[in-house]
Amino acid sequence: MEFSFILLGGGESNRFNSSLPKQYHKIAGKTLIDISIIKIREFKEIKSIIFVYNKKHKEYLKEVKENNVKLIMGGNTREESTYNALLYLKNLKKKGKVLIHDSARPNFSKQLIKNILESSKKNKTIIPVLRVQDAIKEKKNKNTILSIKKKNFYLTQTPQCFDFNEIFQLHKTRRNMYIDDDSSLISNNKIKFIKGEKNNFKITDKEDLNLLKKISKSNIKVGIGFDVHRLVVGRKLYLGGIKIPSKIGTLGHSDGDPVLHSVIDALLGACKMGDIGEKFSDKSKKLKNISSSKLMEIVINQINKKNYLINNIDINIITQTPKLKMFKKKIINNVARLCKISPDRINIKGKTTEKLGVIGQEKAIAAEVIVSVIKYE
Repeated sequence: MEFSFILLGGGESNRFNSSLPKQYHKIAGKTLIDISIIKIREFKEIKSIIFVYNKKHKEYLKEVKENNVKLIMGGNTREESTYNALLYLKNLKKKGKVLIHDSARPNFSKQLIKNILESSKKNKTIIPVLRVQDAIKEKKNKNTILSIKKKNFYLTQTPQCFDFNEIFQLHKTRRNMYIDDDSSLISNNKIKFIKGEKNNFKITDKEDLNLLKKISKSNIKVGIGFDVHRLVVGRKLYLGGIKIPSKIGTLGHSDGDPVLHSVIDALLGACKMGDIGEKFSDKSKKLKNISSSKLMEIVINQINKKNYLINNIDINIITQTPKLKMFKKKIINNVARLCKISPDRINIKGKTTEKLGVIGQEKAIAAEVIVSVIKYE
């Protein structure tokens, strides 16, 4: 069974009270939109990802860094926005089932997606719900407040899963109808309700966003990396994936890039995934003279699969030669590209050893790195 994923981000964010719409706010350098997409990419069953945006928010789309996402302009209502996305999917050969999700709920777990996909094998419509835990009161008039039995009430969440043909026809025949969510169009006896997640709350106002940031900060991990290479004649010098003009270069099994090796080791340490020597043995013939940029891409994909996002990177490059001032910006931009983060989350400092030791004698170059990452459950 193949799935599509519709991410709805066409709301006005009126209650959020900010000039920047809530879905474009960032945590660890990623918009709320990016965070959902990164998680969804881990599921091979989900073949298409569609993001529905508000036409008033076109200027903010550049903040969304994830590629291979189809952008669809939304309508004036949630129903219209969903229908626009369904119309696009209608032209695809294999439609299967579709997940519809609110971009204001980025804190769902991968386990919830797994539960939805598993349940979809036997059910057409799957909706995650939570039981209401607080007491419920209904104000009938100025002087009358009724108590309501909370055991009869549930809170629905997204993502919600539907058979494509069924949900498309329902949207087509009930155009411009006000709906809180897409499950409102389905008869209850056709719905499979599964347990939702308390952390999968919807961000409505700034207090909600601050709560999500607090949860994220509680999951911050830190790692440290260090690498040193001998400088010799006849080798190229790479720092942060950038080829540096130099008469001497680094000796190593790979291209000997001490900056990327240190970043990799720091990331592996922060994510409790061992070290660079364990992952990329210097005894491997396949890795002989390999670009460290390729090693970095492998590690970034691995940490993303484990729900880690990079928060910031601080780099010391320790060398007597060459002078790094004119190369700093290029190195920062390239490391940012490899790590899929913004350059403003990376800092580089050039250090010398005041001509002391092998580094001071221009016989070696070293790098040390500290990184912080955020883990999303």
